Amino acid sequence: MALLEVKDLAVSFVTRMGTNKAVDGISFSVDTGKITAIIGESGSGKSVACYSMLGLVPMPPGRIDGGQALLEGNDLLKMSEAELREIRGRDVAMIFQDPMTCLNPFMTIGKQLMEPLLYHKDVSQADARKRAVELLEEVGIRDPDTTFENYPHQFSGGMRQRVMIAMALINEPKLLIADEPTTALDVTIQAQILKLIAELQTKRDIGVIFISHDLAVVADIADQIVVMQQGKIVEGGDSDHIFHHAEHPYTQKLLAAIPADSKAPMAAEPETLIEVKNLRTWFDQGKNAEPVKAVNDVSFDIKRGEVLGLVGESGSGKSTIGRSILRLVNVTGGSVTFDGTEVTGLEGSDLKNFRRRMQMIFQDPFASLNPRMTVFDTLAEPLLLHGIENRKSVSSGVLKLMDDVGLARNFVRKYPHEFSGGQRQRIAIGRALATRPEFIVADEPVSALDVTIQAQILDLMQHLGKEYGLTMLFVSHDLAVVRHLADRILVLYKGEVVEQGTGDDLFERPQQDYTRQLLSSIPGRALLG
Repeated sequence: MALLEVKDLAVSFVTRMGTNKAVDGISFSVDTGKITAIIGESGSGKSVACYSMLGLVPMPPGRIDGGQALLEGNDLLKMSEAELREIRGRDVAMIFQDPMTCLNPFMTIGKQLMEPLLYHKDVSQADARKRAVELLEEVGIRDPDTTFENYPHQFSGGMRQRVMIAMALINEPKLLIADEPTTALDVTIQAQILKLIAELQTKRDIGVIFISHDLAVVADIADQIVVMQQGKIVEGGDSDHIFHHAEHPYTQKLLAAIPADSKAPMAAEPETLIEVKNLRTWFDQGKNAEPVKAVNDVSFDIKRGEVLGLVGESGSGKSTIGRSILRLVNVTGGSVTFDGTEVTGLEGSDLKNFRRRMQMIFQDPFASLNPRMTVFDTLAEPLLLHGIENRKSVSSGVLKLMDDVGLARNFVRKYPHEFSGGQRQRIAIGRALATRPEFIVADEPVSALDVTIQAQILDLMQHLGKEYGLTMLFVSHDLAVVRHLADRILVLYKGEVVEQGTGDDLFERPQQDYTRQLLSSIPGRALLG
């Protein structure tokens, strides 16, 4: 008998606009000691299916329309809230996507780890602490006796996720549900977390449901893969079947969205547009503290019309380089020359006028777009500010930008919260293009998007780059994504460039250990070729 057997599960949400079938009669199973991956884009119903089994979907507006979720033969859907409370955290544990919003900022890591153990088991405070420290060590937290007393904000994203894994495992559950646990992490940290989950699953012989939007992420760890689209399971099977013999068009679409090729080399050597020499951007930490050397003696150039990829982990200084070139942060030393003009010395109106030629696309469009401004206002503002359009012609200018980035014209009066993540990023790209710039810094513009939406945005940026004649600095932690878009790639480590070359150079002939580490961290690389 399977550890968990889900039969014909159906979940709806009843709203003022009508009834939405979030999960439409799905069936799958999870065996002890095996990993079942549920794959699908945002809105496919994969998380709702798992949350509803544990009573974590608010009802109303949620509603269980039918089906069974048999955990060792016991139907979770028929249990009372009190019964489910005993199950959650003891027999079934969950790792959520964003640990920072799930961990209590007012409680130490240690107290939060001990809490589920003290609730579900008859143990003393001393024994609970001992067990929590042991588990912190098991999931790779250094010096657990000391970090036990730390608060969540004192940990990195990867370390917080390790704490969440420890919290989920502390009661030795039979089933672990991991809901997009690596989405917000660098590829190297992602690889560590995936390896850790797989190792702990094998060591403890537990069943795992791994929820993700990215097939490549589960390529190396999943025993069975279930593909969901619009609330239904469209295909399922083992990894070999899904990756090499996929039958459903949607599965094939997900596979095709995984970046795997290199950009064709530039036909000719163009002139240099931007020259960066010995750039240093340091951040003062106070009187007696050493400054943070975010960027330390970096030199490179960017040719006109070139896409230069900048790759490195969080904290490597890649975003700071982009912001330094655009003068969004003050540089400590060195020079940045743009088309013969020294940018670091520009001030006031000179800098404002120059910024028309240089724009930025930020990582999180929801944070970078003004929630009180419609799409029209957002796109009209730079057109009017820089005198590109006047009050009479601005409407046509806005609609042209919407056409260019693939947004329907009837969206023009909508606000950011009314759009999906991919649509918001299209708005941000349109805003960056409004001034008709020569150069754009794209700072992790696709890292938070589903793989199919990511592929659409990458294709859009390639198309617009050619149409507008753009030069671009593309910042990312993912070498596979950068390889697909960039003409050349710089690898950054601790504020310094350690290697550079074309995508093929770095993938086939990496010279540095750090580059090899980044390459080995690309999910599913061996299986996907």
